[in-house]
Amino acid sequence: MLTNYFKIAFRSLWKNRLTTVINLVGLSVAFGASALLFMAAYFEWSFDRFHLDAGRMYRLFLLTNRPEKVDKSGVMPYPLTPALKQEFPEVEQVARLEWEMSTVQYGEKKLSKDVYGTDADFLRLFSFPMRQGDPKTALADLSSIVLSEETAKAIFGKANPMGKSLRVDGLGNGRAFIVTGVIADAPNNSSVEYDALVRIENGKEYATDKNRWGSRNHQVFLKLRDGVQPAAVEQRLKALTAKYFAEQIDELRKMGARPDERGELMSVRLQPFTAIHFDTESVGGMGINQMYVYALTLIGVFILVIASINFINLSLARTFTRAREVGVRKSLGALRGQLFGQFWAESGITGLTSLVLGLALAYNLRPTFNRLFGAQLTLDYLTKPATLLAVVGGFGLITALTGGYPAWLMTRFNTVDVLKGQVSPVTGKAVGVRSGALRSSLIVVQFALACLLITCTIVVLQQLHYLREKPLGFTEDQVISLPVDKVSGANALRQLRNRLANNPDVVSVSGSGVNIGHGLDGRSSRRMSGFLYKNREVKTDWIRVDYDYLKTLGIKLLAGRDFSPQRGTDTTQSVIVSSSMAKQMGEKNPVGVFFRTDTSGPAYQIVGIIPDYHLYDLRNKAEPITLHILSDDTIDYLLIRVTPTSMTKVMVTLKELWREIAPKSEFQASFVNENTNRWYKKEERLSTIFSMAAGITILLSCMGLFAIALMTIEQRTKEIGVRKVLGASVSSIVSLLSRDFLKLVVISIVIASPIAGYAMNQWLADFAYRVDIEWWVFLLAGLGALLIAFLTVSYQSIRAALMNPVKSLRTD
Repeated sequence: MLTNYFKIAFRSLWKNRLTTVINLVGLSVAFGASALLFMAAYFEWSFDRFHLDAGRMYRLFLLTNRPEKVDKSGVMPYPLTPALKQEFPEVEQVARLEWEMSTVQYGEKKLSKDVYGTDADFLRLFSFPMRQGDPKTALADLSSIVLSEETAKAIFGKANPMGKSLRVDGLGNGRAFIVTGVIADAPNNSSVEYDALVRIENGKEYATDKNRWGSRNHQVFLKLRDGVQPAAVEQRLKALTAKYFAEQIDELRKMGARPDERGELMSVRLQPFTAIHFDTESVGGMGINQMYVYALTLIGVFILVIASINFINLSLARTFTRAREVGVRKSLGALRGQLFGQFWAESGITGLTSLVLGLALAYNLRPTFNRLFGAQLTLDYLTKPATLLAVVGGFGLITALTGGYPAWLMTRFNTVDVLKGQVSPVTGKAVGVRSGALRSSLIVVQFALACLLITCTIVVLQQLHYLREKPLGFTEDQVISLPVDKVSGANALRQLRNRLANNPDVVSVSGSGVNIGHGLDGRSSRRMSGFLYKNREVKTDWIRVDYDYLKTLGIKLLAGRDFSPQRGTDTTQSVIVSSSMAKQMGEKNPVGVFFRTDTSGPAYQIVGIIPDYHLYDLRNKAEPITLHILSDDTIDYLLIRVTPTSMTKVMVTLKELWREIAPKSEFQASFVNENTNRWYKKEERLSTIFSMAAGITILLSCMGLFAIALMTIEQRTKEIGVRKVLGASVSSIVSLLSRDFLKLVVISIVIASPIAGYAMNQWLADFAYRVDIEWWVFLLAGLGALLIAFLTVSYQSIRAALMNPVKSLRTD
């Protein structure tokens, strides 16, 4: 019996090749696209969940209620961790983590690596496996260093690294370390990454700041003991904050700051470790909005829903032609269950074939998907139990719904009515009883989803264009940024200046400790300083620059002067500040004013004022900036402004010069305007996902609308013939057949528009600078959907209207 079902199913599918192909293509594309989207969403959601005790792990953050805004910061002072160890028995392990780009040297081999300062608890707090060494003792000594597998292989090759001595520069004046462990590389879905680990006490600022509660420069992670509630720990942290941050709290009170709902002006709180990846506030916008994961999942669901609706529509369309087959089978004694199994077998074959083709499509498109969207999907995500369960469960549900309903509907046909030609394929009732609720609902759902995705695509593209076109406060065109690696930045800058001094294509050369935009080296850094000036709290980005920095970036002075090699004090005490920095200090004319960032530190004099400019992306407002050329900080990037007609020429020249200046360094120069564009890779990927999803959704919706139009027109063939005989024009018949469909699309637009507006407003809330969603966006999306629907329906409508009425009236 089962074999017979499948034989008949294959024959039926082959006989109706057009609808079979449409179903296979639609479902295959839906399964393939959804599988990729679901894997991408799972990858983002899985961040940091691989740690054994992820549910008990937290990162500390500091919430400060300033008069103008609430500031959330994940950067902590050095003495906080020792205080937690001493006063909080609820904490099982705690570790600080401070990043430092350093040069690791072994013999003649030098490599630039991300060396993190941390505590001995790091190796037990996190679940990164130790390949060599004991996690309890590997970081027990200040001279110990633990290497990642990749770093150990890059330095030592196949040799055993344990016990070998190597030098690390970048931690103060540099020093030798003994390799005491090798730790597994952090997986792709880890928020914590590293090349090497040393004790945090080796940091160049640790000796001066280890007892200072006002200096914050690292992150703190902890694990609570089993059974300890985070709310109880946060309650106890109130006393710690009041005790050790008393000076900052007093200053906030003097500035007019108001307590929050817990009665605190400043509080240390716990952030679940698994939430860090989605934090877009305390990490300076480096996290990913959780809405991105929801969007990936929902788009995948939308595509599957639309493909399923198409399957149902096409199956319903075929019921009209197979109604007599059902009647004949019933008259010959076929049971209702047998008929149900027969039709469901056809759906199952189509669904299973589509699933296999879809997964094959996902497999083959995975590298392209990874490249387009910056994803890191591997086959492991496709074979995980959760993924397999979702695939099997989704396939079963879709097959049950798409195959089950049409099969159930056909088995309800009354044998006598069917053989007399008096059954509607939509209701299973006598012809003349009209019930288009199901059909109408399916069309509304399809086009509501299509309108939603079209609107989201337009808004994301608008925001992306706005971010890239908004002036940043400096001239980003014709400026080359060259990362310094494995050589002294100051020395490289001096040599480059000398060699380009007489080059007519070079306007100016300067340097900086912070890159402009996201360069090819992939590094980012930020140094902020907070201090009190005349009882006013001042917070500023502290940027190491060199002579001609303003000229190179095209920044104009508002007051005062630029740095000059002829003034010796410029390298010891002079600074240039942005206008918002000057405003914080409250001075009417800040040029010439002295200030200290530390009561025991040197005094700095303001010699110039510049407009605010965006050193970082537009997710955040332009922060106060202080520029200096003090030799304590390093030059990490060389900046070269060139003439508009010589950009390619100078890039070639730079590459040749760099081989001479830094023969062991990789040449990673890029144009600053390209770097600033890379700030918005996530938004670009989101716009691409929305665009592709909208395209797939529209395509599938048109296929579904085509099926409904075909079914409706087949039902109304005689009516069309009668109207033509009575003198109806082609245009009036096309209008008659299209009108009902277009009304449903209008309803879809009305439903989708407020949903899209709400979703996009939530997404735009992450940006300090954003577009307003205008009414014409919804109008444009709606008109687009209407036009697509009309073109789809009009094809069948015109074809029916042009049909010979004699043939129409002869149909049974």
